[in-house]
Amino acid sequence: MSAYILAALERKVREAAGHRCGYCLSPQSLVMARLEIEHIVPLAQGGKTEEVNLWLACPLCNRYKGSKATATDPHTGDEVALFNPRAQQWREHFRWSEDGLRILGTTAVGRATVAALHLDDDPDALLVRSYWVIAGWHPPEE
Repeated sequence: MSAYILAALERKVREAAGHRCGYCLSPQSLVMARLEIEHIVPLAQGGKTEEVNLWLACPLCNRYKGSKATATDPHTGDEVALFNPRAQQWREHFRWSEDGLRILGTTAVGRATVAALHLDDDPDALLVRSYWVIAGWHPPEE
């Protein structure tokens, strides 16, 4: 299911998100595809197409997220809400691995989001990030 988003609202969301993915922090300037407007609470889960429920996601994160609103924390087995990039602070739930390639969850929300969105093991993301690290563009400063 898709929803039409007015151009003015899209611009507002892009600016609020700092033109980067809310999950993996990939900036629009380095992603070869346009970052997508995503529904934090998916339409399939009753989410609405309104500013408070919209953020940016790279195509990879958005594809993995799909219609998920929750995921299982691999450490506790508890079902928790996925990270909300509009309402939560990235650094409170995640950190970068020493080599800057993997995103590591530091809370139940972070761990569940990392697992659901494959933030630490997608081979394409790891390869691209490795080039960004070599170029000195990654990991992003928060």
